[in-house]
Amino acid sequence: MQEGYAAASMSVIAARVGGSKGTLYNYFPSKETLFIALIEAECETEAWITETLRSDSTTVAGALTDIGRRFLDFCLTQKVRNIHRLVIAESGRFPELGRAFFDNGPKRGIQLMAGWMAEQAAAGRLRDADPERMATLFLDLCKSGLHQKLLWNIVPEPSDAMKAENVASAVEVFMAAFGTRAAAPFTKPLS
Repeated sequence: MQEGYAAASMSVIAARVGGSKGTLYNYFPSKETLFIALIEAECETEAWITETLRSDSTTVAGALTDIGRRFLDFCLTQKVRNIHRLVIAESGRFPELGRAFFDNGPKRGIQLMAGWMAEQAAAGRLRDADPERMATLFLDLCKSGLHQKLLWNIVPEPSDAMKAENVASAVEVFMAAFGTRAAAPFTKPLS
């Protein structure tokens, strides 16, 4: 994070962690595999989505509100913003970095969310549409107006009220597009 992907050599990384470059290469054969391991670890420690998909809400809108709030709490943290900045800055020169980040981070969250949305569509709670597209649109709606401005350091940290307002708008727009008129209530907690 401090040096950037291009400038951070395996020698510098080994020196900072107090080991040898040879030992580091025993665990990670390349800088790319080290970066992928970092992204995978961050995604596992910040598993907002799997917790959220077990929401106790009895409505799709309520569950989406829970999902949206936890998602914003996760993706607007300083650590996650720093990772986004690094990937954006370096992926022009190292396209594999962008692919590794997407595959091991956002894509995994979208796929989990898409599975949940497919279940809701099958139960008649959401309109039948491409679940990955629905998941992507909902998560993008949640970030709308906050994420980029925070990445660019042009707004202060958003308050809980600002995040809640963003999520409420996202849920309203999403349900207008993909909700059903006679959405059946949940009969069990989300899985």
